[in-house]
Amino acid sequence: RGLFGVYMAGAERSTPAARVGELDEEMVFESHVGETFVLGASSWRIEDITHDRVLVSPAPGQPGKMPFWKGDRAGRPIELGLAIGRLAHDLLRLPPATAVERLTRDHDLDPRAAENLLRYLRDEMAATGAVPDASTIVVERVRDEFGDWRICVLSPRGGRIHAPWAMAATAQIRARTGVDVETLWGDDGFVVRFPDVDAPPDTQLLVPDPDDVQALVVGQLGSSALFAAKFRENAARSLLLPKRRAGMRAPLWQQRKRAADLLAVAARYGSFPILLETYRECLRDFFDMPALVSTLADIRRRTIRVVTVDADTPSPFAASLLFSYVASFLYDGDAPLAERRAQALSIDQAQLRELLGDAEFRELLDAESVEAVARQLQRLEPRWQARSADGIHDLLLGLGDLTDEEVRDRTVSADIAVRTASLIDQRRILSIRIAGEARYIAAEDAARFRDALGVVMPRGLPEALLQPVADPLGDLARRYARTHAPFAAEEFAARYSLGVAVAEDVLTRLALDGQLLEGEFRPGGTGREWTDAGVLRLLRQRSLAKLRREIDPVEPAALGRFAATWHGVSARRRGADALLDVVEQLQGAPLVASILESEILPARIEGYDPGDLDVLMAAGEVVWVGVDALGERDGRVALYLADQLIPLLPPGRSPGALEAPDLGAHEQALLAALRTRGASFFGALHDAAGGGYPD
Repeated sequence: RGLFGVYMAGAERSTPAARVGELDEEMVFESHVGETFVLGASSWRIEDITHDRVLVSPAPGQPGKMPFWKGDRAGRPIELGLAIGRLAHDLLRLPPATAVERLTRDHDLDPRAAENLLRYLRDEMAATGAVPDASTIVVERVRDEFGDWRICVLSPRGGRIHAPWAMAATAQIRARTGVDVETLWGDDGFVVRFPDVDAPPDTQLLVPDPDDVQALVVGQLGSSALFAAKFRENAARSLLLPKRRAGMRAPLWQQRKRAADLLAVAARYGSFPILLETYRECLRDFFDMPALVSTLADIRRRTIRVVTVDADTPSPFAASLLFSYVASFLYDGDAPLAERRAQALSIDQAQLRELLGDAEFRELLDAESVEAVARQLQRLEPRWQARSADGIHDLLLGLGDLTDEEVRDRTVSADIAVRTASLIDQRRILSIRIAGEARYIAAEDAARFRDALGVVMPRGLPEALLQPVADPLGDLARRYARTHAPFAAEEFAARYSLGVAVAEDVLTRLALDGQLLEGEFRPGGTGREWTDAGVLRLLRQRSLAKLRREIDPVEPAALGRFAATWHGVSARRRGADALLDVVEQLQGAPLVASILESEILPARIEGYDPGDLDVLMAAGEVVWVGVDALGERDGRVALYLADQLIPLLPPGRSPGALEAPDLGAHEQALLAALRTRGASFFGALHDAAGGGYPD
């Protein structure tokens, strides 16, 4: 099967052509027996159309029509994209003659093609003021003929990054603005069309957070035509699409129909192997998710520059991308219906992470942050505690059922907790028994606890509070997840005296509906855990904030105090080893030779004697290396401890190789030591030559 899906079966037919080829039925649209069409570089005549194939014969010299077909192709890899970006950057900074010579010499272009390429780059620079390269991404906003905004994200990084990036941007735009946008991606960027928007769209919507991008892509991927096509291929490879007649090829439309039926059933099971394999293939083989995460992280760190341009007409780069956009939607209706859009899928996130090899949250979340968030969610911190009777009622509405001791822990004083009796008299809260102990609940939750746990409610409640609840146990599970750090099913089951299997069933159902998340979250934990998406987001933010605080820069005054103390300037050192400690601190730093022994060392050593450094150098413990000159009579030097000289020397300053004639073993050992250590004292050379008697 080639690019156009041609099958050459070689069946004998009584036609003017000696050989007859087979063509997939969907390759020819609105064609009839006797018509000719062009495929590749040849013309073909349709001989017969059966239920499972189109039989054609060569028709050289006869004009025909080209059937529409979208051939799959692999996206440009990130390494090639960055190389193209670096080349574009370098060409714009070379003189025109030099750039043309480089393209003709190194890249096999003829002079006219090289000049056209340079003109293309210069036109883009003139239109936008920047050209997308390895360190620059251009975001161009331009209106189309109907006044709708089209945003072109121009980058050379290739389709394996732009495809998931466009998916994540679509999901983020829908979540934040409620607008469904249209996208198209290619090797040179992607296009997003915003319908019915007056103001220029915010370009930040197109740059998702690198921590959230994989979740956004996974959420979008299941409803894409790409996923449906890959699922069909994987199902066929796994022999899950049996043929009606052995030895005969199943028509493509029939494969699509059967694959769509299989996908409709498999979508209900998040751990179905073909679903997981399709996700893995899309995220790892078709997309380059690690490179996308790295790119977005570089944008956040400002390592990659993002240039935003508002234009009246598309720039040359954007015009090329928009041409593909128009061509794509011009024939949008020709896409196979079975693969135009798959249904939303539920996936086993734990197994998917295992297949992808992603790091678990146990390794990423901070234990102290998890504990702090748990106390905040449970309102155990003073700022979140109840301060009045109304506060106690709100506490029960937010957290659910609480024992008397738990209520006291969440109020600012014991006196306020006593007011629960008055709230019971007012029928604002109720006292019921759950799992063998007395607990308080808000009166608004009476029907929910009655239907979920079979709790008997006190008499006299208004009829409006006793209406049946659609999903009572699911409501309790969702509230438990919102108000707790990640938890195991056993914890939820113990709280409400449920069977573990019952608890796992309801939690799994909520996870499949997208209301809870399943995975491994708690540092040091074991087994599967469950949490609310908002809670996990808060945990990630807290953990990230703590890590950032650890590396936050300090005020200049604090840095000055630290440097003075660390170098011993504020409290100078004493003793025989003080000079060695100072040299170790200053290793590799370029020091002005004229003030080394008059200012630098005396500022750090109490009672410094200029002869001390000479003694250490003569003993072979300290080595100095010239760095550069300062005028005619001064320069910079660097000090090193002798045993650390080689690993600390800058590249290009290591001792060079020595030509070794035909020498004996001792001489060879001495030369090897000199190659490794450079100029050395007698003691080191004596040891390198094998030791013995120094005299």
